[in-house]
Amino acid sequence: RVSAKAPGVFCGFPVFEAVYRLLDEELTCRAMVEEGARVKPGTVVAEVAGEARRILHGERLALNFLGRMSGVASLTRRYVDGMNRPETLLLDTRKTLPLWRSLDRYAVRMGGGHNHRSGLYDMILIKENHITLAGGIRRALEAAQASRPEGVPIEVEVCHLEELEEALEAGAELILLDNFSPAQLRQAVERVAGRARLEASGGITLGNIEEVAASGVDRISIGALTHSAPCLDLSMLIEPLPGLVG
Repeated sequence: RVSAKAPGVFCGFPVFEAVYRLLDEELTCRAMVEEGARVKPGTVVAEVAGEARRILHGERLALNFLGRMSGVASLTRRYVDGMNRPETLLLDTRKTLPLWRSLDRYAVRMGGGHNHRSGLYDMILIKENHITLAGGIRRALEAAQASRPEGVPIEVEVCHLEELEEALEAGAELILLDNFSPAQLRQAVERVAGRARLEASGGITLGNIEEVAASGVDRISIGALTHSAPCLDLSMLIEPLPGLVG
């Protein structure tokens, strides 16, 4: 049996089961709670039945997946709850473990969050370096619009209110406000007045996310959801079937 040793959100059973299926197709796995469910210390979250040697062979790898994914889901849920504003979307970023992006993104969704772009192919994000190389926000945006595949959205990152005005004048429809204070975010929302969607990112913690969300931005993106999430503490204890021990 696998039990939670700390409160959190359960996530990752499909991968947990896949580990054991690869080891031995005779092993049977059962989730004891639903994906995305909140758990308390002592909650039994999963069971594995079969040959003990095979179960122990896969124990660490299976628990690593389960703990990591549950940890990301748990931290995401804390941020979602902390926003206290359902109309604001909480997004992850591309700051994921190498080769883990699809799993991290899945865990964010199980925690109540949403996914930002997967890579360079499904959204164009014009950042500070692009603006510098292009010679300004307008030129960078025009170049992106001229070369983007059909249907791919464009987001422009700005670092202060003057750049926000420049992005609006250039026709940006989605703007990322990088490291704006809550007071600056409120000013930005007032200035934009619905002319573009706004995303806050940078410097956002559990301690200030409610104030950030209350500013009225449409989206909040947080890299810490995936690059700093602690694993959920889980343990596996063997319970021999009656008559097999003694």
